[in-house]
Amino acid sequence: MAIYRELFFNNISGLLKTGFPMLHAILGKARWNALIRDFMVRHRAATQLFPQLSQEFLDYLGNTRAAETADDPPFLLELAHFEWVQRALDISDDEPDPRHADPNGDLLEGMPVPSPLAWNLSYSFPVHKISPDCQPATPGAQPTHLVVYRNRAERVEVLQINAITQRLLTLLQDDRPRTGRAALLEIAGELGYPEPDKVVTAGGRMLADLRRRDVIIGTRWRAGEPVAVVNEKR
Repeated sequence: MAIYRELFFNNISGLLKTGFPMLHAILGKARWNALIRDFMVRHRAATQLFPQLSQEFLDYLGNTRAAETADDPPFLLELAHFEWVQRALDISDDEPDPRHADPNGDLLEGMPVPSPLAWNLSYSFPVHKISPDCQPATPGAQPTHLVVYRNRAERVEVLQINAITQRLLTLLQDDRPRTGRAALLEIAGELGYPEPDKVVTAGGRMLADLRRRDVIIGTRWRAGEPVAVVNEKR
C-alpha cells in the first residue's frame, strides 16, 4: 500500500508540475508536496480525464484553498490561472476557420474577428514576470492586461497590452458586431478624447499589429461576398 500510495502521489504531482512549472519552482519541494497532498485529500474531482486535471487543480485553488491562504504567495491563484491558460491553449482543438474571416479585410471599415485562440485577460499581479527571483508581495498599481494566444505556427505567445487595447478587444469580442472604426470611436467617446480621429489612426495601427500576430484573423465576410478558403499553414 505504501508503494502504491507513493506511485499515485508522484503521478499526480508530476502531471501538475508539467502544467504549473513556475508555481512548482516558486513553492519548492516541501510546499509543493504539501499543496498536492491537500489537493488530493480535500478536492473532489468532477472528471477522470488526466488532461483536465489542471482545471480541477485550479478549481481547488480558487475555492477549497481560497479560505486558507496564509502561507501561500498572494499571487498563487493568478499565477496558476495564467499557467493554466497557456496549457489550455497549447492543447486546444480549436482552430480559426478561414471561412469566418477575410484575412486581408479592411480592419477599420470591416468588422475585425478576434481569433478563438486569443484570450484577453487582466490580472492584479504581473503574472508573466513572476519567477523565483521576482515575487511581488502586493498587486500592481494598475491591472496587468495580457493577450495569451496561439499563432498559426502553433506557438503560445504572451503579449502585454494597455487598457485601450484591452477595451478594444473586449468590444470586438462581445455580441454586437462593430467595425474597427466604430469600436475605436466608442473608446474615444468613453475617454472623452477631444480628437477622436487620432484614436482611430493609432487604433488602425494597433489592429494591424494584432492581425500580424494572429490575435485577429481578419474581418467578417460581407453578405454575398465569395468566401476564399486560404491555406493556414505557414
